[in-house]
Amino acid sequence: MLTIFGTIALDTTRTPFHTVERTLGGTATFASISASNYVPTSLLGIVGYDFPAAYLELLKNRLDIRGLTISQTEKTFHYDSSFAYDLAKRTTNKTELNVIANYQSTIPDDYIDSEYVYLANNDPVQNMNILKLFSGPKLVICDTMDFWIINKRDDVIKMIKKVDGIMLNESEAKLLFKENNILKCARLLVSNGPAFAVINKGENGSLLFHNDEFFPIPAYPTEIIKDPTGAGDSFGGAFMGYLSQQEKWDLKTLKNAMIHGNIMGSFAIEDYGVEKLANINTEDIQKRNQKYKEILTF
Repeated sequence: MLTIFGTIALDTTRTPFHTVERTLGGTATFASISASNYVPTSLLGIVGYDFPAAYLELLKNRLDIRGLTISQTEKTFHYDSSFAYDLAKRTTNKTELNVIANYQSTIPDDYIDSEYVYLANNDPVQNMNILKLFSGPKLVICDTMDFWIINKRDDVIKMIKKVDGIMLNESEAKLLFKENNILKCARLLVSNGPAFAVINKGENGSLLFHNDEFFPIPAYPTEIIKDPTGAGDSFGGAFMGYLSQQEKWDLKTLKNAMIHGNIMGSFAIEDYGVEKLANINTEDIQKRNQKYKEILTF
């Protein structure tokens, strides 16, 4: 079983071309829907009394949501951000933690023996608390973001020491270690315990560091870019979903996981929120995978 813990949010995303308000988002949402294209996926998290019934139904149709708590007294986590014309750099306008501020981590009994656990971008203390509730996962991967690095850096480092893999974007890696060189950042990440680190570089692709080897891979070329929100989380979900199907996690397997991560990230940015992710199928993924491999072969 793959279990994903993180935020389920109502996102407001503003670009020079369009604005969507309180659409379905959140780190666990993107990651779980992405992963569900590879393996049955269980979702852990909390939403508020204002969470739309249509969004709840969408999650129910794609995921095991027995681990989803619905608060009757607080609102859903809300994240408001803006993108400039290049749709590359995101500016946070408002972060309303709401239900996740004091969330007490619990998991259904059926989730305890999950072999694969993905700790999506969330409060590192909550991530570590939830990890203690599992009996002994084979593989644990975590994510983080600048908000937690700035406000809870020590806890982020503690979390990294407890996982098998870490993924974050380039600016976050540099912020975490106050380093300008991305390769040094990768080495510092794995020196804290993880067997591998993945650093996402947006339109410039991704970088894998494993067993003292670097593997850079370009992003999948996408002509339609509407909303970059959730691309990294979609990458993480696909990466974890692919690995959960494999018998070993050597360099070759990790490289293929990166390909699938980039593919799902490329789907996510083609529409607002989870709209595109929720409307693709295995054939769509296979076609893009084949095209991607053709691009990478020379």
